[in-house]
Amino acid sequence: MTAMSNLSSDVTELIFSYLPIPTLIRASTVCKLWHSIISSSTFSQLSTQSQKYPWFFLYGIHNTSSNFNQSFAFDPVSNLWFRLPSPTFPSQSSSFLGVDGFFLITAPFFTFSPILKRHSHSTSPLRFSRINPLVGVFDSGSSSPPSFIVVGGVRFIGNLVDIEDRLAAEIYNPNSDSWLLCPPLPADFRSGNSSQSLSSALFKRRFYVFGIYSCFISSFDLHTHLWSEVQTLRPPGVVFSFLISCMDRLVLAGICNGPLGSSFNLWKIEEATMEFSEIAIMPHDLLYGLFDGDEEDKFASLKCVGLGNLIYVFNEEYHKKYPACICEISSEDGKCRWRKVPQLPSPVNKFHKVVSFSSTVSLHSILQSEGGGDVVAPLQPMFD
Repeated sequence: MTAMSNLSSDVTELIFSYLPIPTLIRASTVCKLWHSIISSSTFSQLSTQSQKYPWFFLYGIHNTSSNFNQSFAFDPVSNLWFRLPSPTFPSQSSSFLGVDGFFLITAPFFTFSPILKRHSHSTSPLRFSRINPLVGVFDSGSSSPPSFIVVGGVRFIGNLVDIEDRLAAEIYNPNSDSWLLCPPLPADFRSGNSSQSLSSALFKRRFYVFGIYSCFISSFDLHTHLWSEVQTLRPPGVVFSFLISCMDRLVLAGICNGPLGSSFNLWKIEEATMEFSEIAIMPHDLLYGLFDGDEEDKFASLKCVGLGNLIYVFNEEYHKKYPACICEISSEDGKCRWRKVPQLPSPVNKFHKVVSFSSTVSLHSILQSEGGGDVVAPLQPMFD
């Protein structure tokens, strides 16, 4: 048997490329050679685990004491939960969000923090400070600040809210540290619409907004800054659903009432025509395993997030364990494979609100310090 130390750097790099991120972090501390290989920019490009298998993030907010706030991340490759340090900026429940790669708050100031970093950045003020908006991040790279689009939400003025004001969409330009005002959501989306009743997906330079219950859909073109015509996207029997950007397709995921009872279905969406076709149904035992009772309205607490080729479905109000399952959409044959996510290990505090999102995780950003001492403490796997 050939020892690892006798392998060429190219072969060692190839072997490392198949390992999950937590294993790579530990391996990078073994010796200088391994650290050099794993932390190199060429290896980051070779290792596609983070892009193909986005992580699932849960951030629990306690309204009376931030000391009880907790942040967790699930790595689908290692099949482990990790406890994360909480962001350093205040996390008011109504203005705290998570999007691909970032934690952020939108009121009273717009502030964002990379998910695995300690530092935060504040932008120039939004023209319309707001709570519970939809936020998308684009043009984000390791060497350039991100751009954001902020849509909808409720206007926030001196700790008061105005639910009647249709807020303009705003796009952040990091080069000039300024916000560009754009047309608001179409009037079909009622005033005061927020992330509580809407879902969004960034796909092919369009920011899609979808009504979880109304099933209205429209997209904002990031080039022309115009909204598309509002359409209705409602598969037969759907009760509520979420729009998700997955690899080369848009996917609708939600609860559907059929002849055999309730089911959780996935539909592929053709973005040009808004036609839909069913691609998967969650196994019955997985769906009902997300609950321990038979309440009539139990499905109302289901939430769904996703990115890349993964879709996460979880129960937002199940005591303190937040049971979840995951669907992997194969990039080769398009088949969907479901499995249960391990239970979130104790201790888990009781929260008043849970922020959930899916995000790619950059190995390079974990290993490389920005400004010294900026990287979070080593990821802590959680076990019962």
